[in-house]
Amino acid sequence: MRRDHGFTLIEILVVLAILGVVLGLMIGHGPMRSRGLQARAAAGALAQTLRAARASAIATDRDVAVAIDPARHVFAMDGGPARALAADLVVSILPPALPGPGPVRLIRFGPDGSATGGTVLLGTGASRIGISVEWLTGRVSVSDAP
Repeated sequence: MRRDHGFTLIEILVVLAILGVVLGLMIGHGPMRSRGLQARAAAGALAQTLRAARASAIATDRDVAVAIDPARHVFAMDGGPARALAADLVVSILPPALPGPGPVRLIRFGPDGSATGGTVLLGTGASRIGISVEWLTGRVSVSDAP
């Protein structure tokens, strides 16, 4: 007796139909996004820019500022390109950040590493992430905000 090993055409068609239905459901819902992960990515990018501004101020021996515009959801370092934050993030800036033109707030770093200080809060619903800049040392830290 000889036994054939393998799948029948009907079995293969059933598997392909199931895969097609699953793929159709995934595409119909769009890309999977997490607002929390989106806020963490934005906080990381802003913290990286603040740290780069501090390093640039120390290296060039001059003041370097980071401008944050909560109304337009953008931020930029002196002489650098503007980077966008997600439109659905709630952006608020706590003192002592310096006022700039209009709603823009500035966090300025000095050549000695110090800063004007301030805290930027990025929120998505119930969760908020705080990016804090210490005035004395210019240290930038990211943490969950209450």
